[in-house]
Amino acid sequence: MRPFSSLAALRLQALPPASAFLRRVPSRAASAAALSSSFSRDTSRKSAPDKNLLKARDTVKDLPSTSSTLDSNDERCHHLLPSQAVGLVAAAQANFMRVIVESAGGAPDSPGFFGDDPRIGRELLCVVRALLKKIKRRVLVGDKVLVGSVDWVDRRGMIEDVFQRNSEILDPPLANVDHLLVLFSMDQPKPEPFTLTRFLVEAESTGLPLTLAMNKSELVDDETLSAWKERLHGWGYKPLFCSVDQKSGLAALEDILKGQTTVIVGPSGVGKSSLINSLRLTSEVSDEDEMKKLLEHYERSKWLGEQRVGNVSKGGKGKHTTRHVSLLPLSGGGYLADTPGFNQPSLMKVTKRSLADTFPEIRKMHKASDPLKCAFSDCLHLGEPGCIIKADWERYPYYLQLLDEIRIREEFQLRTIGTKREGDVRYKVREMGVKQAEPRLELKKHRRVSRKRLNQSILDDIDDLEDLEDYWSEESAK
Repeated sequence: MRPFSSLAALRLQALPPASAFLRRVPSRAASAAALSSSFSRDTSRKSAPDKNLLKARDTVKDLPSTSSTLDSNDERCHHLLPSQAVGLVAAAQANFMRVIVESAGGAPDSPGFFGDDPRIGRELLCVVRALLKKIKRRVLVGDKVLVGSVDWVDRRGMIEDVFQRNSEILDPPLANVDHLLVLFSMDQPKPEPFTLTRFLVEAESTGLPLTLAMNKSELVDDETLSAWKERLHGWGYKPLFCSVDQKSGLAALEDILKGQTTVIVGPSGVGKSSLINSLRLTSEVSDEDEMKKLLEHYERSKWLGEQRVGNVSKGGKGKHTTRHVSLLPLSGGGYLADTPGFNQPSLMKVTKRSLADTFPEIRKMHKASDPLKCAFSDCLHLGEPGCIIKADWERYPYYLQLLDEIRIREEFQLRTIGTKREGDVRYKVREMGVKQAEPRLELKKHRRVSRKRLNQSILDDIDDLEDLEDYWSEESAK
């Protein structure tokens, strides 16, 4: 068929009747079979995609927006309306946030027996304001938030803004964290060196203080404990061996966690929830009636209850008992964050240049050779000329494996995201100089399709129809 230069030429030709089109168009089942057969022929010629590239594609996530957040010195925080409150996000599940009230606006309807505000410490079930979702400002567990439209009877509200964060981690998603506790078990499941290295690299990349604890020490003999202790010392860590069942080593953990917001990370089945239940001492809660009412109002509330604990599977691997992140108070002060078990941290904050800084062995070699340094500032310690890092340490193969994975991920991100990333929010100055955040729309997203492109699409559809007719004529001739 000769291509048309414009739609006017198409109008000059007499169109065949509709019955002719109906005779030429095959049935839906036949066209589906033809498309599937042609697709199978095309895919048979193409080589299978690289597994590492697919793995890198799956690890790409939406990074948090860089839009400014609410400052603690903002006037709105000190002059709250009766329908507003400031609280701490204790848990997030589906589209709802569980917020514990820290301060509330206005006077309470019924003051407490000692004149205190009964709204402080209450739990509100909140949704996130749509504007925050549009500008991609994520609300994380551990965030201090401003809640509006509060219904104190039904204990519901809407999160209007987020305070500025002191720290933020991606795996698991948490804000305002002070300390990391990497928890593994000596048996059921047994520690795997590369998985342990991956968790330690993820923890080191946050820049937060970390503690390595090895649970279930009662399941192995003293010789195994000594071997692992010496091995981890060679890695640059001082492990803390503990046992939740035997109640050993828990006092030392309590001293470390006191007064801090700590995140417990580790694979499934190592005993994270059991450790939290042992450290929280929920039996010291005095007001049992208030606790009962709170649990009756929200049956799934975990602010004062115990964490659900599951058994290890027959294969010695853990089960996913904890399914979402929750922040829990400690009796001695501070908070513990229980997180779902995962075996593969994403390492999204680790780059090929920063990977070496997450290994204590490399930091120790740099310090020992000071003031000598590698000949190149971008040295990746792969045996380059003038590199001072040797390859005679145990975790060097793990370092090479992680470096290869991060390289592939960065190349994929460079092709898909690029080097420049425009912000998701813009600001407009309103009356009295007040800045208001608005979502930035995608360019040309709502633009009408041009007439030239529309005409060309019609011609392409006609060409496809004729190609389909030629295909069926060849099939019938066979």
